[in-house]
Amino acid sequence: MRAHRRCVSRRRHHQMKPVIALVGRPNVGKSTLFNRLTRSRDALVADLPGLTRDRHYGEGRVGARPYLVVDTGGFEPVAKDGILHEMARQTRQAVEEADVVVFIVDGRNGLAPQDKSIADYLRKTGRPIFLVVNKAEGMKYTAVASDFYELGLGDPRAISAAHGDGVTDMINEALEVAYAGQPEESEEDAAARGIKIAIVGRPNVGKSTLVNTLIGEDRVIAFDMPGTTRDSIYVDFERNGKQYTLIDTAGLRRRGKVFEAIEKFSVVKTLQSISDANVVILLLDAQQDISDQDAHIAGFVVEQGRALVVGVNKWDGLDPHVRERTKADLARKLKFLEFAKFHFISAAEKTGIGALMRSVDDAYAAAMKKLPTPKLTRALIDAVEFQQPRRRGPVRPKLRYAHQGGQNPPIIVIHGNALDAVTETYKRYLENRFRETFSLTGTPLRIEFRSSTNPYADKD
Repeated sequence: MRAHRRCVSRRRHHQMKPVIALVGRPNVGKSTLFNRLTRSRDALVADLPGLTRDRHYGEGRVGARPYLVVDTGGFEPVAKDGILHEMARQTRQAVEEADVVVFIVDGRNGLAPQDKSIADYLRKTGRPIFLVVNKAEGMKYTAVASDFYELGLGDPRAISAAHGDGVTDMINEALEVAYAGQPEESEEDAAARGIKIAIVGRPNVGKSTLVNTLIGEDRVIAFDMPGTTRDSIYVDFERNGKQYTLIDTAGLRRRGKVFEAIEKFSVVKTLQSISDANVVILLLDAQQDISDQDAHIAGFVVEQGRALVVGVNKWDGLDPHVRERTKADLARKLKFLEFAKFHFISAAEKTGIGALMRSVDDAYAAAMKKLPTPKLTRALIDAVEFQQPRRRGPVRPKLRYAHQGGQNPPIIVIHGNALDAVTETYKRYLENRFRETFSLTGTPLRIEFRSSTNPYADKD
């Protein structure tokens, strides 16, 4: 029986992670500032082939406000060919995708002709520009700023990326601008739209075909509206009586009655959409080798703690030997996705889609599952009785009880003694036991250890 689908595509004012682009000529301190802004987030979250020379992507957070930060290559806006031209092209794309541009200049060396060229370009973009004078430690503001007023970008902000001076104030101001006019979505609105799904993958894997298969081409009512890539398109649809929302990750735009993908692959858009989703469908091409780009996208999904289903597209018509080789390749290169269901589908032929969507439902249910403390503790005790943690020297960890520390992804907090001696191997064993006991397929699972403290340990 054909699933009933109803779909409306519309732009919504929704608070996705804003993007801060760091722009400037070579050696002004962009990478130093990038590392400081992302220092608590492992700095590099996406380092994709073909893009690494020019743009690095990281995640930062100020209080409750997360953001994405893009470290561009040294910008030569007038370069006509060669690597400098390519770096300029990549930087322009970063600026297009940014909510705020932080334009960095060098306070030690003063104003350079290249700074003027970059300023001329940035003024024409219409983006909010923060002019930041780096390497200003130990210098008076008037001395640092005086050279740069002629750029016509307002009052320069003096910072030291190396020492951290002025950085927090600067990024707070930038985030005020980036978040302005983006009201938080209410819980009621979020519940009404159902599970939010991001379909991600590199170009030409069939994302737009899968979107059209899910929402039903003949039922699409779509409204193309002018705007920038900062506005996300949400496609609401109903399938088998359940509400879903697709987040536009592929640069999808309506043409006629169907959506087609704009070929420019946007890393920023992909990262934003993964962060915004409840469940991510990672789409792979069965007729192509698994690439580093595929693995990097998958790694970001796991880092973000998102529920995940993997769709291996274009499976129809493949030779049986090729199918076996593809499955072996997936198991080897994406071993870290063992928690997720893999589905072998054809978006064009509409095969395997029902099972794929059932796994989306299951993954979401697993990510949101409530785990009672008595049941968690019972599962922990059973796991320890079956296999105790190994000693580290004279110390054997004592695992006493467990409780749930969060959802989406589920976080299990284990209390006991000497828990810093628990090995990664034993932690994986516990994870697998919890997954099996509580049916946690399709979601990352976080395990945190908290050692009990003895108040008399330091007493004589």
